[in-house]
Amino acid sequence: MNSPLAQLAANGVSIWLDDLSRTRIRSGQLAELIGTRSVSGVTTNPTIFAGALSKGEGYGEQVASLAAVGADAAKAVFEITTQDVAEACDVFAAVYSDTNGFDGRVSIEVEPDLANDTAGTVAQAKQLFAKVNRENVMIKIPATKAGLAAITEVIAAGISVNVTLIFSLQRYREVIAAYIAGIAQAKANGHDVSKIHSVASFFVSRVDLEINKRLEAVGTADARSLMSKAALANARLAYQVFEQEFAKAEWAELAQAGANVQRPLMASTGVKDPALLDTLYVTELVAKQLVNTMPEKTMEAVFDHGVVPADSITNRYEESNMILLAVAAVGVDYDDVTEQLEREGVDKFVVSWNELLDSVTSALEATK
Repeated sequence: MNSPLAQLAANGVSIWLDDLSRTRIRSGQLAELIGTRSVSGVTTNPTIFAGALSKGEGYGEQVASLAAVGADAAKAVFEITTQDVAEACDVFAAVYSDTNGFDGRVSIEVEPDLANDTAGTVAQAKQLFAKVNRENVMIKIPATKAGLAAITEVIAAGISVNVTLIFSLQRYREVIAAYIAGIAQAKANGHDVSKIHSVASFFVSRVDLEINKRLEAVGTADARSLMSKAALANARLAYQVFEQEFAKAEWAELAQAGANVQRPLMASTGVKDPALLDTLYVTELVAKQLVNTMPEKTMEAVFDHGVVPADSITNRYEESNMILLAVAAVGVDYDDVTEQLEREGVDKFVVSWNELLDSVTSALEATK
């Protein structure tokens, strides 16, 4: 195949689908995407599971059996979501094997209300890992302050981690530091560090959404000229951080022991503004060792009409720095934006989680 998605993969970007449902797994459609759309992994979150379970397709039998043994909503959600992830891991087992563990990954997130609870996050990460019981699962942990310590501890236990909800460059540096500390501890603990993988999910479109709102409020010509430029600049500079941090001497020693770099992942790549090109946050973020996790609509847009360059990141660092400096110069506070987005990100997932619990509660009661 020579589709734009195949070209994207050939240029070093791993394509992970940002969606999962039992119907998608059992119909064979997920497996089909590996061949037809170059998909090499899947990410999930509470919003995705809430959507899948609210439709109810394919879950009736399991819900009925869980109701029969008196499971509450939290227990039922745990059983249902881990089963979906385990089945998806099996679909991607060959991809996992063929890529030596870099791809073929399926991510499942700790409960969002644990975002500020280090010990609770670590405990549930271990619980999810044991329950899914597949080597190619990744446990998603949010990049909150409490999450940083949890990342180190979970990596140190030999568990692969997808760090989520990263918005700022400084927090991204802290995430990389937490990962490297975890790898060092894993090595000291006797784990085979070559088997531990991690990605760091840097959120894209939400940055433009919030900064555009603030630029519009400033209202000057200079401010308006910067609309929809900050997210790409921020994401490109995140890749520069990745290059810098993994070129340091402290990493070289761990790499010699077989440790893998923590790859940057571009998340929230569906375009929110209809005035923008619907492939923008994919084709403008191309570089080697990158992951892009896409909603199906975005993936199909790239497949249909994406124009994929060899690299649209590493030659744009100076320009990206100038954009963020210009955004600050017109009065938009970068730190305030990224802190707000992190809070909102956690809050949105908590809302989705509660919706998920409500959906499952209703489904359990309907079987009585």
